Amino acid sequence: MLALLRTGLPVLRAAAAGPQLQARSSQRDASAHGRLLLSQLFQPLNLQVGAAAGCEGQAAEPGCRSHRLMLQGGLIHPASPGCFHLLPPALRSMEKLIRLIDGAMRNIGGQKVNMPSLSSAELWRTSGRWEQMGTELFRLADRHGKEYCLGPTHEEAVTELVAANSNLSYRQLPLRLYQVTRKFRDEPKPRFGLLRSREFYMKDMYTFDSSEEAARHTYELVCTAYRGLFERLGLRCVQVRAATGTIGGTASHEFQLPAAIGEDRLVLCPAGHFAANVELVDEGQTACPTCGEKLTQSRGIEVGHTFYLGTKYSSVHNAVFYSPDNKLQLAEMGCYGLGVTRILAASIEVLSTEDSIRWPSLIAPYQVCFIPPKEGSKEEQGAALLEHLYDGVSAALPGLVGDMVLDDRTQLTIGKRLKDANKLGYPYVVIAGRRVCEDPPVFEVWDQSCGTVLYLPKEGVIELLSKVQLL
Repeated sequence: MLALLRTGLPVLRAAAAGPQLQARSSQRDASAHGRLLLSQLFQPLNLQVGAAAGCEGQAAEPGCRSHRLMLQGGLIHPASPGCFHLLPPALRSMEKLIRLIDGAMRNIGGQKVNMPSLSSAELWRTSGRWEQMGTELFRLADRHGKEYCLGPTHEEAVTELVAANSNLSYRQLPLRLYQVTRKFRDEPKPRFGLLRSREFYMKDMYTFDSSEEAARHTYELVCTAYRGLFERLGLRCVQVRAATGTIGGTASHEFQLPAAIGEDRLVLCPAGHFAANVELVDEGQTACPTCGEKLTQSRGIEVGHTFYLGTKYSSVHNAVFYSPDNKLQLAEMGCYGLGVTRILAASIEVLSTEDSIRWPSLIAPYQVCFIPPKEGSKEEQGAALLEHLYDGVSAALPGLVGDMVLDDRTQLTIGKRLKDANKLGYPYVVIAGRRVCEDPPVFEVWDQSCGTVLYLPKEGVIELLSKVQLL
């Protein structure tokens, strides 16, 4: 903590309003009751500054809204160009997103694995991608001179893994393996924070089917799961036809969040009959091939990508299975990516205002922030009532324990802390304000999802928070 203060990063801490011993005693009492105190969270805030300094190793203006808000809100901290520390709130959000993804993948028969980040150059040379990928690969050699790369994707590795099972039967297909791991890409100009970085988290699924028809069915199944995932997050996502690029295959779609800072240009039919990356559209094509409507252009942030691979990798690595007539047959493959850290940043990019984070409520780091009165104010007696409410919610709704924060910076006014809470994007903020002294006490509840303020007794607050969806 002292080291942080020396570097100049502002750390949240309770001011000593009264003797230090009394403040420490209060903190110990809160901890004993299982309350999560904002002053004890490792979340260095820089909320009052328009541009965050230290961006990507130098003092610079962040290039987009999500990058700026994540730096200001203590969600990320730059480590080196294109690499970021994920601080506790961002990690909480990412873990919730991964749980949501895990559920979606399990629902379509996905089995989770974990493959090494280090991948042998021999594997990549076998597929031809060691040369094809060029400078995008982070390459290295061990002390014996054996070459490796840090995997940006795992088609070679997973195909070799499945090929090693020489007794694979058609009865075991479809096989749908996925992982959520760090990936690496040597971006020439990383920018926009987590939207284009050199180290990132990705969910990548690899599927093996017994026929092209079965593989196409799997492809549609995964695409449907992706659309459902973004719908649950409350994000407008467009599925567009896309190029297969260095991964290859014969069919590909991107999942794009429309955004002004998006690096992809999209061509869309207003009626929803046609959507494609501009790379796949003839220069003279201006009308939808289905309904004739004039095509519109938009920009998007790619958050997912699907590929039908056929036998591109299974033929090279000999991933085969025994057919019903006991003959060896090449597996038909697909691969399916979701940019986990990119979804975090992209959701903030498209949902937030210029100065306030807005999360998909399912993956907000914390669901509720409790704000007690300022010390020395007329409503100070309401602090104990708010703590009692916090404990009551914990008892009645144990699923919310760990998702509630008590802003104990009582040296600050309620208005200042409410402004901070609004900037950090808590879905609900509960305040012990002027009406807390009424009989019975009435609490002020801000519902960020619909921008409303409610005045509720303890039972009303608990009833409202019982409707919070948790993962």
